[in-house]
Amino acid sequence: MDLLLILSQEHDKLPLAELRAVLEIEEIETELEIVCPGLVILRNLDEDVFDDYYRIFVRRLGYTHEVHQLIDECDYEDLDNAVKAIDWSEYVDENFAVRVKRFNTEIDTVATERRVGHLILTSTENISVNLSDPKSFIRVVVHHNHVYLCYGKYQLNKKYFEEMKPHKRPFFHPGCMSPKLARCMANLARVKEGDVVLDPFCGTGGILIEAGLIGCKVIGCDIDWKMKKGTATNLEYAGITNYKTHVVDVRELEMYEEVDAVVTDPPYGISTTTCGEGTSGIFSEFLQSIEHSMKKDALLVMASPHTLDIDSLLNDVGFILLERYEIKMHRSLTRIISVIAKIH
Repeated sequence: MDLLLILSQEHDKLPLAELRAVLEIEEIETELEIVCPGLVILRNLDEDVFDDYYRIFVRRLGYTHEVHQLIDECDYEDLDNAVKAIDWSEYVDENFAVRVKRFNTEIDTVATERRVGHLILTSTENISVNLSDPKSFIRVVVHHNHVYLCYGKYQLNKKYFEEMKPHKRPFFHPGCMSPKLARCMANLARVKEGDVVLDPFCGTGGILIEAGLIGCKVIGCDIDWKMKKGTATNLEYAGITNYKTHVVDVRELEMYEEVDAVVTDPPYGISTTTCGEGTSGIFSEFLQSIEHSMKKDALLVMASPHTLDIDSLLNDVGFILLERYEIKMHRSLTRIISVIAKIH
């Protein structure tokens, strides 16, 4: 069985990197087909656990807009015959809607939606069209002259990342990371449900919220007691209960247990609290102090400014760079996302 994913195109590499990371940590065997930027198919997924995999992607992925079961595919000229050959009673319950998404084609989306909808309606008994609140969602994706007919069994909560923007949470401080990027960073850390994630610069708790929603146990530390308290407030607001927060300087951090991953965004901007410490000094001392708190195979996923030479800092401690991604924030700042491992 196959899944079709429509990825965000707000970044050219992160959505696919996040997907590959989830496939790796969840041990999902599949053939990944990149149709074009923003469109990916996962081929030959195990039918016995297909629904489980489907729900994992819907629950975890941040930079993916849609995940659908691929029913069939055909050339655009054969669309009518392909639609007629499908037993839609397996996919449509009471009412439905058809929506078309185009990639590199100029086909008429409205006409195609009406065409497919009419064919489904006339070939299936006791169903109706409901465009405002359908019980069943049929997604038709057209790339060049090729059509993918899909069924949206499970839906991503598209409103979540808007509703959980930093300024909409109970505790806010300028310079917070977007929840979508925070979710992506947690996924890049290759953590799964039950793993322990540490953010030693927790700020307002954005990264910990996303790791917690994946199902991780989360630990947040900050040198500012207001941030520690605010993180706890935001975690409770998001429904995260398996957490600990501490007021501590990362240079003095002594963990009672080694963690499965460190995911963090150390302070480096004018809106963040650095307590007089320079950016380079913060990162250098952080890297030197955090290694002993991480399990042997734990990953460190970290944001940093483009002006900081991370490579030279890593060479001085026991870490090695695995992946790097650049995000243009504004004219004077590019944020670097690094995936880092311990040198065994």
